[in-house]
Amino acid sequence: MTPETPIAAGPAIRDYVEGFLAEDDVLRAARARGRELGCTPIGPAGGAALRFLAAALQARAVVEVGTGAGVSGLWLLRGMAADGVLTSIDVQPEHQRAARQAFTAAGFGAGRTRLIMGRALDVLPRLTDGGYDLVFVDALKTEYPRYAEHGVRLLRPGGVIAFDNALWSGRVVDQSVRDPDTAALREVTHLVREDDRLAPALLPVGDGLLVAARVA
Repeated sequence: MTPETPIAAGPAIRDYVEGFLAEDDVLRAARARGRELGCTPIGPAGGAALRFLAAALQARAVVEVGTGAGVSGLWLLRGMAADGVLTSIDVQPEHQRAARQAFTAAGFGAGRTRLIMGRALDVLPRLTDGGYDLVFVDALKTEYPRYAEHGVRLLRPGGVIAFDNALWSGRVVDQSVRDPDTAALREVTHLVREDDRLAPALLPVGDGLLVAARVA
């Protein structure tokens, strides 16, 4: 058997992966509102990965750090169990208003979401240890290492934590780039990789999705 040769991730491959699942009108509208608000939503491939994870876990309790305009929340809700509840944290009220609009347009009742306005590092300590199937992080990059600390604590055995922007447009692999955001992303990748409680993987979808399952 000959060794596999990795396929170069050129523009055509990226476009193919991002277009694998087409977004509907509700997602496209939420994505447009996100751009207007200046918050960059997760891409379609990353969103599809979140839906896959939520469905595979049969997730009933999910935490999202960074509500944005509701794009990632829509993907998560569409993969979760029918009685699942998404807890989403954001410091910007206009983000949560936009997300609520998206969730309503998609047909999700108010009981399916719990939107909490505030700093994630103030809110996460108040959530239940081991009470969540999935934690998704897409907020302040400089705080990713601290989100990881709290997020792993929140996971049940077999639960998954996921971080968007793990590749940061390739800056994480360029050691000459040392700004605080890039340094924090390198740090969280190291922390997740070296944590004996986790089984990690770095997925090259979108801007990179760092995922890890809690095994201990």
